Amino acid sequence: MSFSLACPAHHELVIKKSRFIACVESVAGRDEAQARVAQLKAEHPDAAHVCWALLAGGQSAANDDGEPGGTAGRPMLEVLRHQDLQGVMASVVRYFGGIKLGAGGLVRAYTDAVAQALLSAEKVLLIVQTPLACNVSYALEGLVRREIELAQAQLLGVAHGSVVTLRFALPATQAAALMARLSESGRGQLVWLDCDTFE
Repeated sequence: MSFSLACPAHHELVIKKSRFIACVESVAGRDEAQARVAQLKAEHPDAAHVCWALLAGGQSAANDDGEPGGTAGRPMLEVLRHQDLQGVMASVVRYFGGIKLGAGGLVRAYTDAVAQALLSAEKVLLIVQTPLACNVSYALEGLVRREIELAQAQLLGVAHGSVVTLRFALPATQAAALMARLSESGRGQLVWLDCDTFE
């Protein structure tokens, strides 16, 4: 099971006069994470570093932002991994206090800042949605819409042409049962489409 966060959570640590301001929050992907980092840098122009880590499937990333390699981004990413999070970004703004912490001290500081922020974060279960699409005759549109509603699937779009194209999504665990019900009630007149052809 994977989790996301209901809302951003923060924590601040002070270690040997250096301030570590951590934030954990849900983000959709790398573009959103990089926009958030740019925003943090604008909000904290005097900060020495804005390090971050993103756990989001194939878009996962870790950035040390000038700290010694492997002392900030990667340890933060590991904290997210151990919490079974997905689509979550951790960022830590560091104001340097004049005393060097060494590689081990930096790893502990960034790890602790993120771990402490996560202690106050509300986790929400991430339910994987499966997108589906089908073509039906106008006569079957009402029936398909009712089945989609009964399954509590999310209707994503409807297009009316020579046939009706319906796009919808529902939890992956329920997709096969709905497809079987629709195929049976459609009596061979329902055509499933490849969802990769839709944006």
